[in-house]
Amino acid sequence: MEWSLFTCDELTGLIIACALVLPDKKLASVTVETVMNKFPKKDFAKGIDRERFDYVEPNLGLSIRDFVGLCLSGLQSISTELGL
Repeated sequence: MEWSLFTCDELTGLIIACALVLPDKKLASVTVETVMNKFPKKDFAKGIDRERFDYVEPNLGLSIRDFVGLCLSGLQSISTELGL
């Protein structure tokens, strides 16, 4: 659980940043591919500690793509509460 929270904290920031640069600013429009395309761009969401994502596979047994999908799905399920 600790590793999930440790890595998910940064990932939610990245996902929300992805939503905010879209024309409609909606989490529903964000896809795993959107996040994966923005992930390597160091000038995008500069405050995100991307090194934390190195802990996903060895500690959670998930690929980063699968973890992004889980976090994105969770955020999309509460998008109304988040205003996104």
